[in-house]
Amino acid sequence: MYSFVPEGVCSRQIDFDVIDGKITNVCFAGGCDGNLKGISSLVEGMDAAEVCKRLRGGTCGYKSTSCPDQFARAIEALVLEKQ
Repeated sequence: MYSFVPEGVCSRQIDFDVIDGKITNVCFAGGCDGNLKGISSLVEGMDAAEVCKRLRGGTCGYKSTSCPDQFARAIEALVLEKQ
C-alpha cells in the first residue's frame, strides 16, 4: 500500500496499491467524496502510466492543481520513478 500526502487540495491523504502495474484499492481521505469515489472506481485495474496520463494537469477552481492531479503525481513519485 502506498500513501501520499497531497498539497494544495482538499484531500488529506491518498492511499492506493499497484499490483502488476495496475492501480487498485484507491482511497482518498477528505476532498469531494462523490467525485473521488467515482475516480477511484474508474481507475481500478487501469495501468498506472495510463492513469497518470489521463489525470495529470487538472485544476480545481482557482487552484493550480486538483485531487486527480495530485493522485497522478503520487503515482509518478511512488511507483513509476521506482521502475
